[in-house]
Amino acid sequence: MKTINTDLKSLKISDFEDKSLLILDDDDPFRGRLARAMEKKGFQVKEAKSVEEGLKIAENTPTNFALVDLRLEDGSGLEVVKALHKSKKDSRIVMLTGYGNLPTAVAAVKAGAIDYIAKPVDADDVEAALLALPESKARPPENPMSADRVKWEHIHRVFELCNRNVSETARRLKMHRRTLQRILSKRSPR
Repeated sequence: MKTINTDLKSLKISDFEDKSLLILDDDDPFRGRLARAMEKKGFQVKEAKSVEEGLKIAENTPTNFALVDLRLEDGSGLEVVKALHKSKKDSRIVMLTGYGNLPTAVAAVKAGAIDYIAKPVDADDVEAALLALPESKARPPENPMSADRVKWEHIHRVFELCNRNVSETARRLKMHRRTLQRILSKRSPR
């Protein structure tokens, strides 16, 4: 089925008979670009944008590889990870999110994911995560988000989850409302 060359740090897509890859993300432009890039790398891509679509693929035609976004419009990608892992135990699943934290990373791995990466990612990052040998340590990202950017992303995520209510967001983040308004009015840091 697959041959492992132990002197390499990762496998190659040609080492696998089944090259099927599920990309589950509700961001249409991102999913489309990534799907085209992964096809060029040799994967046979199936796209889905909801938990419902992902579950259908996991149950009917489970893929050998999967890139699953954690937060989707109709629920959590963890449901799809569990279903795919149940249907195909040896599937190589990578969890993807823009709002990573340790508890969700642990939940993803317990559900059957082999890795957990934070957005933004490119096709090379995804390929490296999907094809990494289980005993190899993940490479650090080439262009990680700055601490200021991570903070900005987190604040905006909480703001969106609070239905853009400044007072509620400030209360949950334990910060002064005016401080929050100043942060929200600024552009995102690089």
